[in-house]
Amino acid sequence: MAARPLIRLNPHQERRLKAGHPWAYSNEIRMTPELRGLTPGLPVRLEGDDGWRGGTFAFNPHSLIAARLLDRDPEAAIDGDWIRRRIAAAAALRARVADRRFHRLVHAEADGLPGLVVDRYGEVAVVAANSAWADGMTGEIVAALIAELGLAGVVGRNDSPVRELEGLPQAVALLAGQAGRVAVEEGGLRFGIDLMAGQKTGWFFDQRRNRDMVAALAAGARVLDAFCHLGAFGLRCAAAGATSVTLIDSSAAALAGATEAAAENGLAGRVAMRRGDALEAMAEAGQAGERYDIVVCDPPAFAKSRKDQAAGLRAYGRMARLAARLVAPGGLLFVASCSYHAPLEAFAAAVAEGLHRARREGRVLATTGAGPDHPVHPHLPESAYLKAQLIQLD
Repeated sequence: MAARPLIRLNPHQERRLKAGHPWAYSNEIRMTPELRGLTPGLPVRLEGDDGWRGGTFAFNPHSLIAARLLDRDPEAAIDGDWIRRRIAAAAALRARVADRRFHRLVHAEADGLPGLVVDRYGEVAVVAANSAWADGMTGEIVAALIAELGLAGVVGRNDSPVRELEGLPQAVALLAGQAGRVAVEEGGLRFGIDLMAGQKTGWFFDQRRNRDMVAALAAGARVLDAFCHLGAFGLRCAAAGATSVTLIDSSAAALAGATEAAAENGLAGRVAMRRGDALEAMAEAGQAGERYDIVVCDPPAFAKSRKDQAAGLRAYGRMARLAARLVAPGGLLFVASCSYHAPLEAFAAAVAEGLHRARREGRVLATTGAGPDHPVHPHLPESAYLKAQLIQLD
């Protein structure tokens, strides 16, 4: 094997990496013309200016995150067998902590596979390669998934804006076998998912335990599910005994999927659909005097980048204010954010301000995140992107 390229950190830049952080940023690396010409995603050896050996990293000279840890062994063979071992370890963990057929199988750096996300839908997996290294190893990743799990198909959903930061094009493609429309099972319900055309990787597994929590409180309740996507929160509540459920989303395709799921699961008689901007729809509902026992707000990211943070937090505050006015006395409000750039403390403060502006008092019953199939890397708070609160209002 040819000698692996060596990259060195600038002086005094190794402290964070020595402490276990898996990334080196471009301004921390001694960039040379030779390094700038390396193929993005290439495994390299990383060393500190003092000679400290960091291990094998995937290097992308065109990305702010220039080096991502692959292995502490600087000579590790990063090949199909290496990938298969990592995927086998991730699958073994999910067998212990998650649904055995439907779950997030690989959660990037937290599973030792930087930039790689894999969701499993029974006999089909959806792969999102969000780093140059993962994109370049797609063939080996697909082969490892099929070998370890015996899958019938693998879909590539490489259409995330995150790929642009790595200099990668966006694409959706069938990578192996057969895949298209599948049914995901949760809480005794079935939801039809189009893996080639749905949002992100098709289903939001990260909210599963939060849906369990909310549904357990829904018997006899009137429920509003805003930003509903396929209606997972609302339909889970209907199945748990809610007397009525209203689903709001701006996407006609999402509401069509929710309508289909309601009918397939025998819940259509208690579920109403309302298409429109969720914030505007909640404002109109409040003016009309509508009240619900449970209001769920699980929006898309309002703060997609650092520059959007202030505006995003204002949007979360407005959402909480509008939603709180719809909650009947003694009822429950569930609010969530999938924005890493809206950290928990700031998000909770925005929600609290929204409740105050709505002139509602209450108490936080639970502060939660994603389930254990979305593990968090100890040194990467970015992997703990989801935060949520369940609040009772007087």
